[in-house]
Amino acid sequence: MSNFLVTCWSYLWRGLVALVALVCVSVVTMRWLPPAYTPLMMWRMSEAPFDKYDGGAAFRWVSIDNISPYVQRGVITSEDKAFLRHEGVDWRAVDHARKVNPSRVKRGKPPLGASTITMQTARSVYLPPSRTMVRKAIEVGLTYCIEAVWGKRRILEMYLNVVEWGDGIFGIEAASQHYFGKHASELTSSEAAQLVAVLPNPRRFNAGSPSPYIRKRAGSIKGGMRGAALPRADEADRPRKKSRRGQQK
Repeated sequence: MSNFLVTCWSYLWRGLVALVALVCVSVVTMRWLPPAYTPLMMWRMSEAPFDKYDGGAAFRWVSIDNISPYVQRGVITSEDKAFLRHEGVDWRAVDHARKVNPSRVKRGKPPLGASTITMQTARSVYLPPSRTMVRKAIEVGLTYCIEAVWGKRRILEMYLNVVEWGDGIFGIEAASQHYFGKHASELTSSEAAQLVAVLPNPRRFNAGSPSPYIRKRAGSIKGGMRGAALPRADEADRPRKKSRRGQQK
């Protein structure tokens, strides 16, 4: 019996090591190459027979140079204001959410999230949708890994290309074509704000036919775009350096 357990543990350990090595190779590879599909895309296609859409996945990769700066500034304004300052996880936001969420829930308000753009990218590219502590721990590990290897500009490019924007709609180019009939590079500030406004729940809200709530959110996002700084074009060619908390590189 003991030999059987030792053998099982040995195979399990080797499997884990191989999986970690595979993920590391993938992170390095996707520093330059786009993913063909993501776990979320495949998950949505598997749900299609029981859901309301046909199961297709509209997905077309575009360079960050071909994405409207309004979209880039919009997601930073809405999803992660400290994007250029933190190193993957915004621990101040995590601590703030931990303190205020109990009272928010008691008052019937939705809890505040603390996921950064990097964290959302990590789970979009590597993890299936679920809400467990194990998944969150893996997500944090992946977050620090891609921060170290990719850099901010690549992370933003990856995020905008894989994030879900509706049933079967993945990435900013597919979303731009679907909702506005134009390329992602051609989006106006108002169109970009509407697209960003639905990101918290893209399967419930429609960027092309925004509700009053989405219009209000879009107006707020549009107003904050001017103050959102973007990663520099040469940032991707330099190794990621540690910085003091709160100091922008």
